[in-house]
Amino acid sequence: QVQLVESGGGLVQPGGSLRLSCVASGSTRDITVMGWYRQVPGNERELVATITRGGATNYPDYVKGRFTISRDNAKATVYLQMLSLKPEDTAVYFCNAGVGPYAEAWGQGALVTVSS
Repeated sequence: QVQLVESGGGLVQPGGSLRLSCVASGSTRDITVMGWYRQVPGNERELVATITRGGATNYPDYVKGRFTISRDNAKATVYLQMLSLKPEDTAVYFCNAGVGPYAEAWGQGALVTVSS
C-alpha cells in the first residue's frame, strides 16, 4: 500500500504562485506514474499534470505553460509549481500515484484558493 500526503495549499492573489508537495510512504518502489488532479465542489475531478518515473510530463491546455510538475524518486515526492494563478484555479488539489499495474492511491487533498 501507498499513502500520500499533500502540503502547500493556501490563499494566494491572482497572478501569484504556489507550490504543492506530495510525499509518498509505504510501498513507494511500486509507484509508477504520479500526478495532480483538482476538483471544485459539484464538478468532476480533472487532470492537472502527470509525470512518469522517467520524468515525462503531461499537461492539459488550461494549465500548460503555467504549472510545472516534477518528482524526486529518491524522496518519493512529487511537486506542482503553479505560476500566474487565476481565480478559476481555485480547487482542492489531489495527489495521485499509480501503484503496480492495477492499483492507485490518492492523497487527502490540499485547498488552493486564488482570490484578491
